[in-house]
Order: sequence, then C-alpha cells, then structure tokens
Amino acid sequence: MHKKVLIVDDSDSGRYVVSSTLINAGYEVVQAVNGKDALEKIDGAKIGVVSTDLNMPEVNGIELTKQLRGTAEHRSTPVIILSAESSRAHWRQQVNECVWIEKPFNCKKLVDIVRKLEQ
Repeated sequence: MHKKVLIVDDSDSGRYVVSSTLINAGYEVVQAVNGKDALEKIDGAKIGVVSTDLNMPEVNGIELTKQLRGTAEHRSTPVIILSAESSRAHWRQQVNECVWIEKPFNCKKLVDIVRKLEQ
C-alpha cells in the first residue's frame, strides 16, 4: 500500500484542507499548485492516489488525468477529482474511472475513499 497522495489545487486553502485531512489520517502528501506542477512532481514518484481540483491554470484536472493515463507508470493510479463544478456529466465524458467528489466535501468521506482506492 502506498501511503503517499498527490494533492493538486491552485487554491492554497484547498490544498491545506485536503492535505491536513489526509496527514491527520496517516498519509504522506505531496502538493502541487496545478497540473503542470503535478506532472513534474509525480515523475518517478511512488504515488498511491492523486486528488486534483478540476479548474486550474496551465493544466487542469482533466488534462492532468489524461496525461497520467498516458504513462505506463501512472496509467492505473487512482484519481479523485474535487470540484464545485455542477456539470460533472460533461466532464466525466472526457476521463474514465475517476472518483468525483463535489465541493464542499466531507473530510471523513474523502479519507474513506482514499483508503478504498488504495486497496
């Protein structure tokens, strides 16, 4: 089991809430400010789960997921997309096999989902 989660969000407060929630649950976290930063930080890293915001500058959560799916190393790395975006159906068509959590979210639910995805 990988106990490392990559947290991707352009909002400082968004990264803080997700990171502190997962750190308190015993996870190690790596933080990235957008998808481009995440791709640089994940290269060669052993990441168990990626949690990403949907709307970010440079590389958004959808494009990040597509790029991860295009690599042998992270093709099957579970991705959680956190979003306040109400039109999830439109976005879901663009990426497969992601867990969508609507903001604001329940911290316990996030931890439960990360644990389940790691199995």
